[in-house]
Amino acid sequence: MSDYIIRPLTVAEVQHAVDWAGREGWNPGVHDAECFRQTDPGGFLGGFLNGEMIASVSAVNYNDHFAFLGFYIVKPEFRRHGHGLEIAQHALAHCAGRNMGLDGVVEQQDNYRKSGFTFAYNNYRFAGTKTLMLAKLDTSPNNHIADLNSASDALKAYDRNLFPAPRDLFLDSWLSAFSHVSKVYSENGNIRGYATLRPCLTGYKVGPLFADSTDIAKALLNAVLSSIPEDHTEHEVFVDMPQPNASAFALADEIGLDKVFETARMYSSHQPDIDLDRIFGVTTFELG
Repeated sequence: MSDYIIRPLTVAEVQHAVDWAGREGWNPGVHDAECFRQTDPGGFLGGFLNGEMIASVSAVNYNDHFAFLGFYIVKPEFRRHGHGLEIAQHALAHCAGRNMGLDGVVEQQDNYRKSGFTFAYNNYRFAGTKTLMLAKLDTSPNNHIADLNSASDALKAYDRNLFPAPRDLFLDSWLSAFSHVSKVYSENGNIRGYATLRPCLTGYKVGPLFADSTDIAKALLNAVLSSIPEDHTEHEVFVDMPQPNASAFALADEIGLDKVFETARMYSSHQPDIDLDRIFGVTTFELG
């Protein structure tokens, strides 16, 4: 494939990959591209055939030990010609020596197994509306909750227990991004949870939703949902929950959410030691 070139993507080209993900039904956030690229600009790769971008993949290195794969897409008319395999090989080389994670859609999971990835657990996307959820949540003001616009050292330390690697650059970008609404829950000066809501191509997503208890998760959900404009109250809101957290699934059932999508969290080496019982909502399927 001498006319097929694989190289890092520009910011505008990362947006193309985000748009493709939208067409695949993955429903990324409308401002995801720049937030994602901040972490590892060289980790967003595109395949170009005769100058046309026909494939994408992200292979984001968080540090020397952990990476996450996403955006593995080939334009439909160029599939089954080896272009996807070639760009995937470049992605794996970019992350060499690291434990790699991914959220595999059902139709790709066998291919990931062939590449050495092992199933860890399922993540499920749940959906509901602001109206539906707030009807089941305590909507009274909560003095433990404050606005969150930047990543303090304490916030980064809290996050580190719930993600396989430090992700300071990502958090700085994610929490300050235009149209993202983040809230933090603290007691006696100690962070006990935080959440971010962002607009997506369809509706909104809450992610992360990290909390030390179900009650704290409920309070954070109420806080971020309350920021949705009144004329969007019937728009869908999505939360991606890890199946091992039984409390998260019980919360989804309690507030009337429906399962609409699933992925398999897979790793190339081992399942990281993170506290899934406090993950009520995954940050993103694209970057972990």
